[in-house]
Amino acid sequence: MANVVIVGTQWGDEGKGKIVDMLAEYADYVIRFQGGNNAGHTMVVNGEQFISHLVPSGILQGKVCLIGNGLVVDPEVLLEEIDYLVAKGVDVGPDNLKISEKAHLIMPYHKQVDLAREVAKEEKMIGTTGRGIGPCYEDKASRHGIRMIDLLNPAVFEEKVRDNVEEKNFLLTRFLSAEPVNAEEIIENFSIYRKRIAPYITDVSVFINNGIRTGKQVLFEGAQGTHLDIDHGTYPYVTSSNTVSGNACCGAGVGPGLISGVTGIVKAYTTRVGQGPFPTELFDDVGDRIQKIGAEFGATTGRKRRCGWIDMVLLRNAARLNGLTGLVITKLDVLGGLDTLKICIQYMDDDRDIIDFPADLDVLARCQPVYITLPGWQEDISGVRRFEDLPENTKNYLRRIEELMETPIEMISVGPGREETIVIKNPLA
Repeated sequence: MANVVIVGTQWGDEGKGKIVDMLAEYADYVIRFQGGNNAGHTMVVNGEQFISHLVPSGILQGKVCLIGNGLVVDPEVLLEEIDYLVAKGVDVGPDNLKISEKAHLIMPYHKQVDLAREVAKEEKMIGTTGRGIGPCYEDKASRHGIRMIDLLNPAVFEEKVRDNVEEKNFLLTRFLSAEPVNAEEIIENFSIYRKRIAPYITDVSVFINNGIRTGKQVLFEGAQGTHLDIDHGTYPYVTSSNTVSGNACCGAGVGPGLISGVTGIVKAYTTRVGQGPFPTELFDDVGDRIQKIGAEFGATTGRKRRCGWIDMVLLRNAARLNGLTGLVITKLDVLGGLDTLKICIQYMDDDRDIIDFPADLDVLARCQPVYITLPGWQEDISGVRRFEDLPENTKNYLRRIEELMETPIEMISVGPGREETIVIKNPLA
């Protein structure tokens, strides 16, 4: 029996959706354990593209999918996503999608506050998606949040809404110079959501643990990436939850002894969306080429992603924080056709060597990458299905990544489709 956590190792957008979709074939349950609809997972099945924001990627494999207590859920977005998947012929009923009764609800005032703050900050914007994720987690931490279990109790729900709206409207109108929200309108809309969502709500922790006791295999699906973690990322240019593997236990309601492995998803180069330091970012034709060939646009925001060379300072940090037991390299095909490739092995800050990822963003912004250069390859590798059949220069590039991260490569993605994958070791098999 294997219960494996899938995490992003960079700044998100590493291609986790495809890998979870593939590995779900060997799992019984797939659970998202953190974040909200600021995440976007893109999957291609038989040439058709699917994008999910809340529903775990395993839904396309017909697996039981769970939304853990560590998530914040916008019910309007969730219902739209269910309808979108159903319209594409995917079964998304209460038997194969379950929502934790302890997950927190994103309310309209969370989104209003999120957007109003970004407008007020102007040039100091963090780059939030404006979906209310951060303000919802704030209310959770300050014990003002509204949970799924509250939605099932209209009297409790209405009281909490009115109390929160009074406070949020003061903030919106007096401090942020924004429009207020209407409590009665929220209560009316959520009464409609209640009728559709109620059958999906359950104690997810009990469900998973009961399944594991009877031999079920579980895939824990992370969102965003390690360096967007609220504690360990490039704060404040981070998300509002813990994205590292340790939060799989807290955000799903299982003990750490039940986790058998942690697989880190590594894009063959580096990207990030939004603000914040990015030492290996490219501003030349190579960066533009990678962005265009890799179709580097955010699945959730549509924003153009910043692109750069692969960064081992960043990745060694991810390996340590997550306790990685294996790697999946994605988008390797995008690098084909380049004469040379670079791997950042450390940073320099003036004359000081930096080998560990710095927490001080002023230091990080000054850091200059130190590269090793490897020969590239010209061959199209999208049709390759065995490691041995890759061009020698491609294999050398992968071996250096493996060596520098001290973590074995388990899978290699050479295209967007399920079949465009080289499997060296299946962590769930």
